[in-house]
Amino acid sequence: MIDVNRKGEVWIFAEQEAGQLSDVPLELLTKARELADTLKVPVGAMLLGSGVKSLAETLIARGADKVYLVDDAKLARYQNASYRTAICSLIEQFKPQICLYGATAMGRDLAPTVASAMKCGLTADCTDLQIGDHKPAGSEVNHENLLLQIRPAFGGNIIATIVNYDRWPQMATVREGVMPMSEAKPSRKGQVVACKGGLDALVLPLEVLESERREKKVNLKASRIIVAGGAGVGSRDNFKLIWDLAHCLGAAVGGSRAAVDLGYVDHDHQVGQTGTTVRPALYVACGISGAVQHRAGMQEAAKILAINTDREAPIFSIAHYGIVGDMNIVIPKMIKAIRGGASIEQAAKA
Repeated sequence: MIDVNRKGEVWIFAEQEAGQLSDVPLELLTKARELADTLKVPVGAMLLGSGVKSLAETLIARGADKVYLVDDAKLARYQNASYRTAICSLIEQFKPQICLYGATAMGRDLAPTVASAMKCGLTADCTDLQIGDHKPAGSEVNHENLLLQIRPAFGGNIIATIVNYDRWPQMATVREGVMPMSEAKPSRKGQVVACKGGLDALVLPLEVLESERREKKVNLKASRIIVAGGAGVGSRDNFKLIWDLAHCLGAAVGGSRAAVDLGYVDHDHQVGQTGTTVRPALYVACGISGAVQHRAGMQEAAKILAINTDREAPIFSIAHYGIVGDMNIVIPKMIKAIRGGASIEQAAKA
């Protein structure tokens, strides 16, 4: 734990593997820039690895004012012990007031152990971050300019706002895809701060001999059109209609958690609170009721077309276009109309 430091910077963890930055730190930089401008402090990025200095240019172009670089052979491959030690060393030395991590497999492994070592708080899986004030119940003290850490709770039925006014740094993991990524500005100037990281005496508990990474079967975040199915599709065989419509539109295939749990489609295709957050130009929701957990991952699509037999389904409350009907009848008609040259809007009316 560090002392409350209101002049401290806003930091993000620049997650990278094999010298490649993922999208998450670039998304975090957009939000960190917004928070730091409100607090009138600089944005910092923690860049850990071996031979990764060149990545600092990308981080600066995306909004970092300073890149704290720990370049060490012990950081060549991710291991919790070495990364935790380096991050704790940076925090103790520079005392940032906010540290943000992506809610990725690496971030979810790393951030809690940093919080435990620093004896500070951590809010997991945030969907929004803001700056605001807080007065604890029964207290006369108003804590100004705290990080408001916002996330769904109790199965998504409420939105909780969590604050940490005394056990700093304020730390949070943020779900992948919920923060928009800003455009790079190659002309931006920043500072690279080379740091030691306190790794000299560290003996790594593991020796990584080989690693293998399986790529996702689908890149939902990059898809302009997504056709998704839910439990209402009825069976894995019926889910073929979703694939057929997607192929017709040149779209990616998505699924609700219920569809994934029922085995209709692989987890790589899952959209929602426990899947991927997407912002396509068009989202076609077939047999999806629209539970809040699913809506949290797709409701920012530019256009939403919902097909469902239940006219009271919550998905219709956020849909721009709605069809009340059996998808087994509706989708073949849409495919026929689209192959005949109709637009998606014309096909929906057919």
